Amino acid sequence: MYAIIESCGKQYKVAQGDIVFFEKLEAEEGKKVTFDKVIFVSNEGEVQIGNPYVKGVKVEGKVVSHGKAKKIIVFKMKAKKNYRRKQGHRQPYTKVEITSIKTAAKKVEA
Repeated sequence: MYAIIESCGKQYKVAQGDIVFFEKLEAEEGKKVTFDKVIFVSNEGEVQIGNPYVKGVKVEGKVVSHGKAKKIIVFKMKAKKNYRRKQGHRQPYTKVEITSIKTAAKKVEA
C-alpha cells in the first residue's frame, strides 16, 4: 500500500515504514505528524484518486529529526567584466518516518 501526499508545496510518494525528508515542518522531534492532503492511494491494485484530495484518508508519521542538507554553491560570473559572486546555501529539512496510512474502510499500522 502506498499513497501520494502533498506537503510543503511538493508531492511525495510514501509507504508504511518509509523515511521521507520534507522541507522544515513546525513539529518537535518525536511528535506525531498527520498529512490529510492525500492525492492518490493504491492498496493491492485498488486505486483511489482524489478530486483534488481523497476523502477519509490520512497518512501519519513520526518526526525523527531536523537538520540541514548538504551545502550547494551558487556562483555567478560575467566573463571579462571582473564580476564574481559566490554564495552558499543549506536547505533545512525534517526527517519523518511514515507509521501508517489510514483509509476510511480500514487502517494499516506498524
